[in-house]
Amino acid sequence: MTRMRAADAAVAILVKEGAIEAFGLPGAAINPFYSAMRANGGIRHTLARHVEGAAHMADGYTRAADGNIGVCIGTSGPAGTDMITGLYAAWADSLPILCITGQAPVAKLHKEDFQAVDIESIAKPLTKMAMTVMEGAQVPGAFQKAFQLMREGRPGPVLIDLPIDVQQTEIEFDIDAYEPLPIAKPAASRRQAEKAIDMLTASAYPVIVAGGGIINAGASAQLVEFAEVLGIPVIPTLMGWGTIPDDHELNAGMAGLQTSHRYGNATLLASDFVIGIGNRWANRHTGSVDKYTEGRTFVHVDIEPTQIGRVFAPDFGIVSDAGAALDAFLEVARERSMSGTLPDYSAWADESRERKATLQRKTHYDDVPMKPQRVYEEMNLAFGKDTTYVTTIGLSQIAGAQLLHVFGPRKWINAAQAGPLGWTGPAALGVVRGKPGETVVALTGDYDFQFMIEELAVGAQHKLPYIHVVVNNSYLGLIRQAQRGFEMDFEVSLAFENINSPHVEGSTANGYGVDHVKVAEGLGCRAIRVERPEDLAAAFAEAQSLIDQYQVPVVVEAILERVTNIPMGTELDNVNEFGELAVTPEDAPTAILSLAKV
Repeated sequence: MTRMRAADAAVAILVKEGAIEAFGLPGAAINPFYSAMRANGGIRHTLARHVEGAAHMADGYTRAADGNIGVCIGTSGPAGTDMITGLYAAWADSLPILCITGQAPVAKLHKEDFQAVDIESIAKPLTKMAMTVMEGAQVPGAFQKAFQLMREGRPGPVLIDLPIDVQQTEIEFDIDAYEPLPIAKPAASRRQAEKAIDMLTASAYPVIVAGGGIINAGASAQLVEFAEVLGIPVIPTLMGWGTIPDDHELNAGMAGLQTSHRYGNATLLASDFVIGIGNRWANRHTGSVDKYTEGRTFVHVDIEPTQIGRVFAPDFGIVSDAGAALDAFLEVARERSMSGTLPDYSAWADESRERKATLQRKTHYDDVPMKPQRVYEEMNLAFGKDTTYVTTIGLSQIAGAQLLHVFGPRKWINAAQAGPLGWTGPAALGVVRGKPGETVVALTGDYDFQFMIEELAVGAQHKLPYIHVVVNNSYLGLIRQAQRGFEMDFEVSLAFENINSPHVEGSTANGYGVDHVKVAEGLGCRAIRVERPEDLAAAFAEAQSLIDQYQVPVVVEAILERVTNIPMGTELDNVNEFGELAVTPEDAPTAILSLAKV
């Protein structure tokens, strides 16, 4: 047997489990663990500027590729409490990240010692397991269980809290004899698959709602094949965006109250059967349950048993991993296709494509100050199908989801349910770690950008290049729009005259407050400000050139008109468009399908 510190055993387990990408900040109570990482050498560590940022980096890394588990590390006390928002974001979107915190010595835990906090109790509601390990000999088992829980069933985060004396306790441990615990995942049975397909084929206008569980299961290819065998439209959720490429003939667009397409809502409302796979029926997707379910039959597939019926009772529920369910559905569908017993849904699919070609929003504006729609149009032109977008919340995210295009799984990285401001920047750094050499583009409003802006220095220090598009209207835009219902515009403006950025005659950025270009450059990055729509293409090209030259984040700030209301509503059939609709192909030149001439 081999005798070693518990901290050394923990690090050896991380390496064997494949969790070799860590983000964090050292400190007195976690230094033994850091010394173990240094001695092992198998884990790459990225030094964050804020511990919440480290948690979001780990989250972004997890989302970047199948099988990834990001690790965030901090010392005792405020390091753990700072990471709670990161745990919440991961928990809400079913993402496995491992949070490791230092802690005061075991004997001091009840004595209000310096930076001693009951992080286990604080983190429990937002994790699959939160544990303060009280004995050194428990450390291997705690980590072994953590990896099993993170991967099993509905994925999610875990926090392990390590008192400093526990980390330094010598234990007997043989890493060569260590084995990960088995991972059990429920799978749809043949009978369940047959019943689901029977219900689907009894309908005239079926659709598939494709959720983020399909991406978690690495089953996007099966989803596309399933849709193709049946010949029916697919409506991705926000978390499932990319399961089927936007330009696939069966992609019917997203439905919902905010991050949706006009044609996606219209197709869902015209349907009479919905099979939801790996989705949650989130309220910003459904609107009111009565309107959403009216006249439709539902099958719901989810890996978590308690998710079935949580929002509304489906006509048939199946507890299954999304990939396993799709495999079972495909087997039945292929058999029926070969026997010629599947209905012909080609006319229904053609209707869906016709909506996609006609129900579009105008994006081509030449206004100065710029309208945000033009920025997204230019992004569609500048960035190719291999681009991965990273964003979290705000009018920027909502408009981006309405107007950008995504062409594969894990190419839309979005903290969707929690939506914490400040998530985008550090998450983008984690995505870059998970997708080295690929094109990563972050999208934020100015307020989201100012949260955790210090993490840009991490990208500069560690050479983590990505393009960060900041659409700046010097407003809390989403809150301002929500305040319209209260007939107020109160405490949501970020504008002021910046004494360090003198008034420039003719500049649309005058009075916009924070000089993001100066801040970004002060943090070691490059930045470009754009004030006219005709300059956007050159700015995006220059940003890519600067990335290639310097290998640091490059900020492209687009100065927008201060007030633009983005389409949203209370029901799928009650979305207020606010802006203009496309009536000619020139109104929406980057639409997936060319607008049919009226």
